Amino acid sequence: MAKLMINCTHGQEDPERATLAFVVGNVAASADQEAVVLLTIEGVRIATRGYADDICKEGFQPLRDVMQSFVANGGQIWVCGACAKPRGITDADLVDGARIVTAANAVEYLVSGASSLSF
Repeated sequence: MAKLMINCTHGQEDPERATLAFVVGNVAASADQEAVVLLTIEGVRIATRGYADDICKEGFQPLRDVMQSFVANGGQIWVCGACAKPRGITDADLVDGARIVTAANAVEYLVSGASSLSF
């Protein structure tokens, strides 16, 4: 099984990049590949309840729907702890399927053979 880590650094300010990270992740997850979307910088806000509800780039499904499908297909949403902390984001704020991780978690995943892609 292949592993893929998609890094998403954008939120509402760039709906296309925010959505594409989950589109690619969902393609991998639905093909039974291990997929993680790592949210960093402003992307961490995507993992908070209600934030993605109004994000919809023309030509794409709403981000909320793509995220739900991604998680339902076995995808994991990782939230950078170093990015979440200064924004006041805690585990209690997160959508289902999301969890706060450390840099060590991301490095371990990458050195275990995951390919990476960034949006």
